Amino acid sequence: MGKTKAGSARKSQGRSPAAATLAAAAHSLRGKERRCVGKKPAAPWERPGEPPLPPPENCRFDLGAQRERWVRFQEKQSLTCEEAARLLLDTFEYRGLVKHTGGCHCGAISFEVWASTDLHIFDCNCSICLKKQNRHFIVPASHFKLLKGADNITTYTFNTHRAQHTFCKTCGVQSFYTPRSNPDGYGIAPHCLDEGTVRSTIMEEINGKEWEKAVKEHKTIRSMSKP
Repeated sequence: MGKTKAGSARKSQGRSPAAATLAAAAHSLRGKERRCVGKKPAAPWERPGEPPLPPPENCRFDLGAQRERWVRFQEKQSLTCEEAARLLLDTFEYRGLVKHTGGCHCGAISFEVWASTDLHIFDCNCSICLKKQNRHFIVPASHFKLLKGADNITTYTFNTHRAQHTFCKTCGVQSFYTPRSNPDGYGIAPHCLDEGTVRSTIMEEINGKEWEKAVKEHKTIRSMSKP
């Protein structure tokens, strides 16, 4: 459970802006000269070593007057088509958010997470949250990245086994976990973040003793793990 707050692109008729952006990135590499000895150059949407794929439908989008500018940007930054598209999409998706870093006590586990500087913290009183003082804010899975320590994490589950209570094998600290309320996201412990990126916090109590009722009646908690 918890909360996160997190140029111009042309909209193509009948397509979402995200689809158009991805299409534009793929289309931008068309026309660039690539020379490969002994084999056919891969298309922008193909991955080396994998079977060739048909060109996606949205590769027909045209960057128009921005095409040369886009190609120059890709070349200057040495970005692949996928990397350029991801950079632009992240810029929009993470707008208004900052990158927090954090981890466990012993340092075996570290992560980064994109969230607001103003954190909405949940304080749950269910049986396990009460015992381990599990205060946390929620972010979409795409906003979280484990930097190190995957092999030093162990998991505890009980009851429905939907919540994944992950903690460090060495020091026992739970710096993040997968909440039952938001299995498509992560609950991040604000007290495990490094200093300097949090401006304010708001604490909201959740009646975990009546978990089903509390989550069903909450107006926003389910949406907090959606990008």
